[in-house]
Amino acid sequence: MTRLSPSPRLARLMATSAATALLAAFPAQAQDAPAFELSTIFVESSGPGDADSETTVASQISSGSGLPNDILDSSATVSVVTSAEIERRGASTTEQVLQYTSGVTTDFYGRDDRYDFFKIRGYDATTYRDGLLIGDAFGGVREEPFAFDRVEVLKGANSTAFGLSDPGGAVNFVTKSPTGERLREIYGTLGSFNHKELGFDMGDSFGEGSPFSWRLTGKIKDGEAETESSNDDESFFMAGLAWRPTDYTTVSLVYDKLYRDGYPNSSGYPANGDEFDRSLFLGEPDFNYLDTDRDTLTLKLEHDFGNGLSFGSTARYTKGTGGFGYVFLGGTTGATTVSRYYFANASEFENLVVDAHLLYETDIGNVHSRTMVGVEFRDNYRENKLWYTAAADIDFTDPTYTGGLDLGSTAPYQDTTNKVQAKSLYLQQEFSWDRLIAQVGLRQDWIDQEQIYHIAGMDLPISGEFEETSLRAGLTYKLTPELSLYGSYAESVVPASFSTAYGYGLEPERGKQWELGLKYRPDGMRALFTASIFDLTKFNQTVTNPDTLLDEPVGESRVRGLELEAKAEINDQLSFTGAYTYLESEIVQSDSGGNNGNELPHTPKHQASLWVNYLVPGAGGRGDLDLGLGARYTGEYWTSTANTDRIDAAWVFDAAVGYQIADNTALRLTVTNLFDEQHIAQKGFSANYYNPGRQWSLTLNHTW
Repeated sequence: MTRLSPSPRLARLMATSAATALLAAFPAQAQDAPAFELSTIFVESSGPGDADSETTVASQISSGSGLPNDILDSSATVSVVTSAEIERRGASTTEQVLQYTSGVTTDFYGRDDRYDFFKIRGYDATTYRDGLLIGDAFGGVREEPFAFDRVEVLKGANSTAFGLSDPGGAVNFVTKSPTGERLREIYGTLGSFNHKELGFDMGDSFGEGSPFSWRLTGKIKDGEAETESSNDDESFFMAGLAWRPTDYTTVSLVYDKLYRDGYPNSSGYPANGDEFDRSLFLGEPDFNYLDTDRDTLTLKLEHDFGNGLSFGSTARYTKGTGGFGYVFLGGTTGATTVSRYYFANASEFENLVVDAHLLYETDIGNVHSRTMVGVEFRDNYRENKLWYTAAADIDFTDPTYTGGLDLGSTAPYQDTTNKVQAKSLYLQQEFSWDRLIAQVGLRQDWIDQEQIYHIAGMDLPISGEFEETSLRAGLTYKLTPELSLYGSYAESVVPASFSTAYGYGLEPERGKQWELGLKYRPDGMRALFTASIFDLTKFNQTVTNPDTLLDEPVGESRVRGLELEAKAEINDQLSFTGAYTYLESEIVQSDSGGNNGNELPHTPKHQASLWVNYLVPGAGGRGDLDLGLGARYTGEYWTSTANTDRIDAAWVFDAAVGYQIADNTALRLTVTNLFDEQHIAQKGFSANYYNPGRQWSLTLNHTW
C-alpha cells in the first residue's frame, strides 16, 4: 500500500461529498496506528432554553445509539459534562473534566502530562472528536478542553455506533463551531508556578441576514510545572466558517492548530520509604521536554431533504508531530544514590477520515421508525521511534546534573511505521411505540493493517486483513414519562496489537457487554439520576505498559460493576454532581497463566465524588458569589497485572469561588487538591510517582 502525500489527502478531504463517502462503503483494506479516527456521533444541544453554557444537566444526547436522542430514551449509560460544569469547576485538562464522572478513573499515573491518563470501566478509553475517532487516550495527543462545548462519555462497548473501540467506553469531544449568534469573550489567568494565560472565544454572522457566520477561539499559556526545570507552555488557535444558504442546509469548515511545550514526567522519586518534596527534580534540565504540533481541518455538510429524510457528512484531515524526552529513576545504587535512564519518543502522524450517513424518520401505524445507514473511510499513518539508554546515577540529597542524550547519535530501541486503512458500513434502527423503544445496530468493518519494524537497516513487516461484524441491541421501557428502565447487549472490536517481543499480532481484540439500568428525570427540577449494572468481557487483550509504552498480552479479562450518578440543580442557588462506581475486575485467562485471577491494573473497586455549588445572590453593590466545593475518593488499586504493588486509597478535595464583578465581568478562583494531599499514584522501575499537588488559578472573564 502506498502512503498518500499530504496534498492528495487534503484535496480528497475538501472534495468530500455523498458520492465520495458512499464509494467508501465497499470492502477495502485499512491500516492501524496507535491513534486512529472513526465514525460519526451526532450531537444536539441540551434543548430549547437549556444550552450547555447555562446548565450542568444535559437532556439530549446522541452517542448512546448513534441516533440523536432524549437521554431517557437511550439504552446506554452516557454522562455529559457541559461547558457550564467545566467552567464552574475550573477544569483545564481532560482528566480534570472527567474527574467527577462515574466509571472514569483518572490521575493513576501521577503528575505526568504526556497523555490524557484515564480509563472507563477498567479499560483504556477511546476518544473521538465530533464523532470522528482520534484514538486511544493513552499514547495520543492531550486534547485542549477550551476547544469544546461539551464532553460526552459513553460507558461500555459500542463499536456499532462508534466504530472500532474498547469495551470500557469512549469520550466524544464536541467542537465549538460557528452558530451565527454574536459571541464575545476574553479571559486572563494567573496561577501557580508562574502560570500566565490569555484566551478568547468570539463569533458572529457577517451581517444581518447573511448566510455566513464565523468563530475564532484561542489561547496562549506560559508557565512552569511543580517539578523544577519543567515547562507548561501552549498555544492554541481555532477558526471556523459556516454557510447556511437555506434553513435546510449547513456547510462548515473548522481549522485548528495545537502546539505544546510541556512537562513529560516528574522523573520519579526513590522508592526507599521516604517522602520527598514534589519540586525535587532528579532528571536532566537539558533533557526534559514534551512537544506537540498538530494541525486539523474538519469539513461538515448537513442537509434536510424533507419528508423525514436528512443527510450528514463529516471529513477530517490531521497532520502532526509529537515527542518527549526525560530521565526516569531506577533502583537505589547506594545509600543516597539511584540509577537513571534516558527515555524518549518521536512520532509523525497523518490521518484522513470521511463519514457519511442518511437518516430517515417515518411513522408506521402507531410505531415511529428511525433508520440511519452510513459509510466510513479512514486512512491513517504513523511513524514512531523510542529511545532507552542508561544515564549517570544521581545523589538525591545533592543532585548534580550531567547533561542530555543526543538522539541523533543513539539508535532507537524501537522504530516502527504503522498503517491502517478501513472501510465500514453501519446501520442503526430504532422503533418506538407507546412506552417501548427498541434499538439495534449492525456494523461491518473491512480492515487492512500493517506494522513495519525498522531494525538494523532492515524492514520487517507484519500485516493482516480482517473483517469484523459488531452488534448492539437495546430495549428501553418508560415506566413513567420521567423514569425509564433499559437493558442492552453490545459488542466491541479493536485492531490487533503487534509485538515482536511477545510474538503476537493478528487477532483483533474483541469485547462484549450486558447492561441494565434506570434513568430518572423529575418534573419541576432540572436533574438527572442514573443507575446501572454491567458485565464486560474482553478477549485477546493487551495492556500498554505505562513505563515502556509496549503492549503486553493479557488474554481474557472481565469487569463487573455498578455505577450511580446524579446531576441536579435543586433551585437557582444550589446544584450538585455526585457519582459512585464499584468495579470488580479479573484476569480470566492470561497468556502466561501466571496472572490468572488477578485484578486489572489501575482499576479501583470503589470510587466516589461529589461537587456542590451554592450561589449567594448579590445585594446592593455586591455581585453574585458562587461557592463550589468538591471531594474525590479513589480506592486502592494495583499498578500492574502481576498485582505485586498496590496503591493506597486517597481523598482529594477541590474548591472554586466565583464573584460577579459586573453584569459581564466575573472573577473565579479555582484550587485543585485544596489540602495538598500527597500520595503515591503509580510505582514503576523501582521509583514512585506522586499525585498532582495543590494548584490555584485566578481567572478574570469578560463578555460583551
